[in-house]
Amino acid sequence: MTDHRYCVILAGGIGTRFWPVSREYKPKQFLKVWNQEKSFIRYTFERMARSIPVENILVATLDKYKELVQEHLPELPEENIILEPYGRNTAPTIAYTAQILMDKDPDAVMVAVPSDHDICDNAMFDKNIVRALEYASEHDILLTMGIVPSRPDTNFGYVQVAGGSDAWSLGDPVKAKTFTEKPDAELARVFFDSGEFLWNSGIFFWKAKVVLAEMRKCCPELMNLWQDWSTTTDKEALVERAYSDSIRISIDYALMEKSDNVWVFPAKFIWSDIGSWSTLYEASANPDDNNNAISLEGRSIINNVSGSVIYGAESNKLTVVQDLKDFMVIDSDKVLLVCPRDDNKMQEILSQLALPEYSDFK
Repeated sequence: MTDHRYCVILAGGIGTRFWPVSREYKPKQFLKVWNQEKSFIRYTFERMARSIPVENILVATLDKYKELVQEHLPELPEENIILEPYGRNTAPTIAYTAQILMDKDPDAVMVAVPSDHDICDNAMFDKNIVRALEYASEHDILLTMGIVPSRPDTNFGYVQVAGGSDAWSLGDPVKAKTFTEKPDAELARVFFDSGEFLWNSGIFFWKAKVVLAEMRKCCPELMNLWQDWSTTTDKEALVERAYSDSIRISIDYALMEKSDNVWVFPAKFIWSDIGSWSTLYEASANPDDNNNAISLEGRSIINNVSGSVIYGAESNKLTVVQDLKDFMVIDSDKVLLVCPRDDNKMQEILSQLALPEYSDFK
């Protein structure tokens, strides 16, 4: 069965909520953030290569990021880089890569992983990955990895499981009931206290043929764009047309929330989806005495500052911050961001960046 295991690293996102450090020309997955020794995508690749042969690891990304992938993953075969002409979120990516795997190996079992997660406890992660792949290879199901929550966090999506904690505490896959995107604080507390909800990791396991069959049932409009895949002699033109005509939609919305064949594998390793400055702050392992998360290359003077994120990558710069609480001070190439540490505020800023006069700073 090992020879039929494949991994698809999803690396086409732009990481807008990590602006201004994550930018279109070099998005988050290719960055070393917060004193990391390696980029997110490098960590992800090395993590998955412990369980899956390198020749069976694919990276799905945008055309314009091909050279960045090769720079960060020089040992990855060029044919294993799956290039997308446009960013259309994860549902078209899954449809595209699953069909490629079916052509290569009709018995392919795939795990799809985001390229920008922070994972601790490697031994537990590896054990869970292998067990989940084995389960997916033995059952015609859609399997998502649910992380046992350690707190009522509003930054993550949740999946409700049948049977609650009595079921998932056994460590075996359980049937999924509902999915909920990032809840407010009150609802997150209800979810956490109930014991029925796990964090939705965005890590998926399935046979390539099973996910394609389920997508044909649950999102036929999307799959109709790919209906000529097995007969066309010009796959490049088909891919261009399919992506051009496709809506932007995640695999969660297109498939997981619609299918009645979704199961959840409960996992207990330490995990975080570092999707924004707020989640990075929450995941910071070494806050200072005033609960600030600080990463500065140069010298600094920081007085009467608490609950804040302060980031700067220039070693020849002195950073001075005075009298702030729950703020972000992010110094990046061409951009200095100073605003409350609030994802809603960041969304307001990102909306303004859509204006033509700010295109050089996206």
